[in-house]
Amino acid sequence: MTETHHSFMQQALDLAARAQFSAAPNPMVGCVIVRDGQIIGSGWHVRPGEPHAEVHALREAGAAAAGATLYVTLEPCSHFGRTPPCVDAVIDAQVGRVVIAMQDPNPLVGGKGISRLLEAGIAVEVGILEAQAELLNRGFLSRIRRRRPWLRVKLAATLDGRTALANGVSQWITGPAARHDVHRWRACSGAILSTARTVLADNARLTARHELAERQPLRVIIDTQRQLAPTQAFFHETSPVLLVYAGPEPEHDDEQSWPEHVERCWLPALNGKVDLNALMQELAVREVNEVWTECGAELAGALLSAGLVDELIIYMAPKLFGDTGRSLLQLPAFQQVQQVPELVIKDLRLVGEDIRVTAIPQAVRGETQS
Repeated sequence: MTETHHSFMQQALDLAARAQFSAAPNPMVGCVIVRDGQIIGSGWHVRPGEPHAEVHALREAGAAAAGATLYVTLEPCSHFGRTPPCVDAVIDAQVGRVVIAMQDPNPLVGGKGISRLLEAGIAVEVGILEAQAELLNRGFLSRIRRRRPWLRVKLAATLDGRTALANGVSQWITGPAARHDVHRWRACSGAILSTARTVLADNARLTARHELAERQPLRVIIDTQRQLAPTQAFFHETSPVLLVYAGPEPEHDDEQSWPEHVERCWLPALNGKVDLNALMQELAVREVNEVWTECGAELAGALLSAGLVDELIIYMAPKLFGDTGRSLLQLPAFQQVQQVPELVIKDLRLVGEDIRVTAIPQAVRGETQS
């Protein structure tokens, strides 16, 4: 039975993953309904405000769902949100058993859906492929459990670890395949984090230009020195922007007219810079599940030093810039090898002619991992 459960739950997880570009801020959820060893209904939650996975699967199964087994990657919701509670639909369909990958950590659900099913006389099993389900929704789980998004820092470097020539020239270190891969990551993310310095230096747009992109991520730009103005090319793109400043909002702000898609936010200062923990909490409040960071060595190093980095995505090009090139990260001057951050490499692959390394800090190992 365990092998059967795993097989059908894996199919539900595969369905859930189809919504990686569209489900946020909701979790990705997939569902299959099985009778006599055959799938009679399937579905996944596509985007917020649309029916949940269970509803799609039940509609497809119709009356045959009565007495069948329903596999779902996340506990059925039991509250009214953007849609009615789907646990009611499951109960009304009179399914015989519900197999759940993981309990929903959202306090609005948190076991209530399971309790409702049991009270209705439906058998329930929880924990089938739970680790895979957690991995799929690590961003959503991070926001709910830790009150901050899952943060990825993207870096591009030569094989000798340089991000630019001594004069600052860096475009393009990596090849077209790696750049296309970056746009895919952008499209999967709720926000792209960068700085005004990077925007100006790279003439960056920071949009998701990928064929599967369904929406544009929030472009979050730290501008402590107030370098950006509404007339600059970056704001010609109409995808949403959050400009972040350090310190209290001034009583008399500038009189510049900002486009409607630009919002400005003042956050607490820490050593004259934006408090990065406060920024992550602010993004969680805004229901951002995953943040994709493209920035210079200073912010990348600060995020790592603050313990906020969950993943490093490093593209390494088959080039050498030499010892005068600019470094990958700005980190403290360590005195002992034991002080340096240790990483765990989770994936290593060729992307075109470049190498993509996915690594996590050792401190993340006990949390939701990638």
